[in-house]
Amino acid sequence: MIRALWTAATGMEAQQVSQDIIANNLANLNTVGFKKARADFQDLMYQVYSKAGVETTSGSQLPVGIEIGMGVKPIAVQKMFSQGDYQQTDSDFDLAIEGDGFFQIDQNGRTLYTRDGSFKVNREGYLCNSEGFRLIPEVSIPPETCHFNVDSGGTWTAVDEVGMQLATGRIELAKFLNPAGLSSLGRGLYEVTEGSGDPIAGYAGETGLGTISQHFLEMANVNVVDEMVKMIVGQRAYETNSKAIQTADSMLQMINNLKR
Repeated sequence: MIRALWTAATGMEAQQVSQDIIANNLANLNTVGFKKARADFQDLMYQVYSKAGVETTSGSQLPVGIEIGMGVKPIAVQKMFSQGDYQQTDSDFDLAIEGDGFFQIDQNGRTLYTRDGSFKVNREGYLCNSEGFRLIPEVSIPPETCHFNVDSGGTWTAVDEVGMQLATGRIELAKFLNPAGLSSLGRGLYEVTEGSGDPIAGYAGETGLGTISQHFLEMANVNVVDEMVKMIVGQRAYETNSKAIQTADSMLQMINNLKR
């Protein structure tokens, strides 16, 4: 009976983790470039009383054994890099990736990766994210620029008021064989790990990389209805496990009351 208490407790802990992840997904519903997470669970070890196929004293074999599980545990929290919806904007510096790939950001010499394309221009004329980290390779916009254009292949041009080209370049993207293995740093930034593999850099629209759309932002890929259904299912599972604890406690109480 004590085993039932601990087993149900692991179920409650697992559902709490699930609710925490769902809450984070919903909290970032309007976060540009956010990717939802999903919790994966795994059953714990089993207490084996008899194994299947063991011969009995009469010479026959047991078709099935007796194995009692010890509960559940979270095994992974996976980022889901499906495409989010697009939102049109009026800013020339808002960029969205259609397909695979990440923008590369320089954080004081460390390369980080993001799907958030809401870029700004700092006082030195460089394109950077909201925290001031520059885009890699650097995009330097001359002060005389009146129009900044980016095509689907990432080629950007800065022109003056009469249409004369002042500067040009090309934005590089990077992709990973296992983007779910990236380390989430918050602020829409990701870092390379052994699980993600090395980045594969290239130009937009080439070598399997997505294209770039100017005047658009990729919003979070969170489906509200799906998350709400998961929340309800998790809540009922949490409640069911709590009922299992109450039932085991009641049975223990009955045993304690056998002798008075």
